[in-house]
Amino acid sequence: MRIEKQSDRTDQNEDGEWLNIIEMERKRMYGIAYAYLRNQADALEAIQETVCRVWMKRHTVRELQYRRTWMIRILIRVCMDTRKKKRRELPSERTADRVAAEGEAAAGERLDMAAAVEELPPKYRMVIVLKYYRDMTITDIAQLLEKPDGTIRTWLNKALKQLRISHWLREGGVSHEQAMGREPRTAGEGD
Repeated sequence: MRIEKQSDRTDQNEDGEWLNIIEMERKRMYGIAYAYLRNQADALEAIQETVCRVWMKRHTVRELQYRRTWMIRILIRVCMDTRKKKRRELPSERTADRVAAEGEAAAGERLDMAAAVEELPPKYRMVIVLKYYRDMTITDIAQLLEKPDGTIRTWLNKALKQLRISHWLREGGVSHEQAMGREPRTAGEGD
């Protein structure tokens, strides 16, 4: 009888800790979800789904020190799943009207950058979002994604290179060689 009461108190304490962690990470989770989904409603829905999944599986976490990391990883997966579902849907007229209304150059550049980030492979996009939209360090990203720091640095470098190429190609229609900082090769050169 005594053991059951202690177990109940321990479970209540742990549940309280989980609620505190969820509350403390609320803004961070919203920032990550919004950076991925670019829509307040979708971001809030992703957070709700994440909290639900976390709560249902909270007893499966082996190392309590990794609860925050585990929760953020679930959020990222939920966001990626949501993006996949959204790609299957057709864009609405409202989206086209909203883009047409944003005629300013700055808004256009932000849209171009957002579009370029969207075109990146998922692992590169994830690193860009976490580094530049969520201000996480490379070490934090590596820990979150369970990858070595060097891998994260490589992915970040490749993502930035792809973004530069994409920007240069849109800006002036320069060739791939020019965007890479090389002179274009002519026929017979280097043979």
